Amino acid sequence: MKKKINILDSNVFYTFLAIIIGFIIGALFLMVAKVSPAAAYGKLISGVFGKPKYMIWTLVYASPLIFTGLSVAFSLRTGVFNIGAEGQFVVGSLAAVFVGIVFKLPPVLHAIVAILAAAAAGFVWSYLVGLMKVKRGNHEVLSYIMFNWIAFYLSNYLVNTELLHKEGDGEATKNVMDSARILFPEGLRNALGCNAANWGFILAVLVAVAIWIIIEKTTLGYKLKAVGFNKDAANYGGINSDRSILTAMGISGMLAGVGGAVQLLGMGARISQFAGQEGFGFQGITVALIAGSNPIGCIFSGIFYGAMKYGGSKLTMVGAPEEVIDIIMGCVIIFIAVAQVFKRLFKSFGKKKEA
Repeated sequence: MKKKINILDSNVFYTFLAIIIGFIIGALFLMVAKVSPAAAYGKLISGVFGKPKYMIWTLVYASPLIFTGLSVAFSLRTGVFNIGAEGQFVVGSLAAVFVGIVFKLPPVLHAIVAILAAAAAGFVWSYLVGLMKVKRGNHEVLSYIMFNWIAFYLSNYLVNTELLHKEGDGEATKNVMDSARILFPEGLRNALGCNAANWGFILAVLVAVAIWIIIEKTTLGYKLKAVGFNKDAANYGGINSDRSILTAMGISGMLAGVGGAVQLLGMGARISQFAGQEGFGFQGITVALIAGSNPIGCIFSGIFYGAMKYGGSKLTMVGAPEEVIDIIMGCVIIFIAVAQVFKRLFKSFGKKKEA
């Protein structure tokens, strides 16, 4: 009975339950669209695991999502909801594209400088919201939403400046220099069958482990979590809650900014003028919630979301709309959000059965 109770207490159980329910609801929508769920999900699975190169592409898609997921997860663990990862992602990619186009540096060093610039941009972008929260009492959610749109229009403006704009193309910047790219060597990319295979996923895993160590094994992590649990109690215990909030928001923004650099230097190589929000930051919220705000969990939830995005792009081959992926992921989040209701129901049922 203890094992059963432990399973019912586990957040992982309810996450898997939410994913299963999401796929069931997705199947219902597919049937309404007169598409065989078996054929659609079969194509989704084969589109991810059918060939080794598909799995490499999945990791490429997952890399920026892990970073934005870490960004949101880190802030949630410290009591702040970072809905501004989208804007931080954008300014991070802007900083990386600027360094990648303007600066002439040796390979490796060029990429490192671009990533550091993106980290600094994301840090500052989020830190400004933190200052508004701490000094003026502005709610971070409202400020983050406004900053998302500021980043959106700032990017569209800078894309068309003479310094970054590609001649003859009114909707994109120049490509960053090859020395700034984080791609694997060409021979390895050819062997893997993925021309965008890059170091982003390895970097994401290393950063996730580092964030887990910071949160769980350091004094800084203890202070940040204490503020997240109870700000007043943390203040009473001698922890400067305002400083902790600023630190948490800055690090959170830094992670999203690096995600923008990884996407740019690993896949895009340039920034196009936006017609709408790209969504990497908002998808990071999904990744963080599926992971239960656990940094290590963000690696696996990022891979899952990356697989859904890459495999879902092939659903049109069986006549299924790609939007079914958004439906599934939306349902997953809804049921994770109400997981406590399921937990109480299962526990109540277990106690009645035991009685």
